Amino acid sequence: MDDVLNFLKSVDNTMTFPILIVVLAVGGLFFTIRTRGVQIRLFGTACKLIVEKPSSKQKVSSFQALMVSTASRVGTGNIVGVSTAICLGGPGACFWMWLMCLVGASSAFI
Repeated sequence: MDDVLNFLKSVDNTMTFPILIVVLAVGGLFFTIRTRGVQIRLFGTACKLIVEKPSSKQKVSSFQALMVSTASRVGTGNIVGVSTAICLGGPGACFWMWLMCLVGASSAFI
C-alpha cells in the first residue's frame, strides 16, 4: 500500500505545475480544432436557448439547468483562485484566464 501511495505522490508532484497546464492547454486546443470552435461558433444559439421558456411549469428551464451545472462546477477554490490571480497578476492574469476559458470551454463541451 505504501508503494502505491508513494507512486501517486510522485505523479502528483510531477503533474502539479508545468505538465498539467500544458496538457490542459493542448487538450483544449485539440478539442477546439476538432469541434471547429463550438464554443465560439454556437455562442449565439446558446444565448437564445438560455432565455427559452419551458413548455410547462413542471419542466426545468434551460437557465435553471445552466445554473445547476455551474453551481456544481464552480466552488470556493475557483473564486479564491481568480481573485488571487487578479491581485497578484493584474490585467495580464485576466487576459490569460479569458484565453484559457475560451480554450477550456471546448473541453467542457466534449
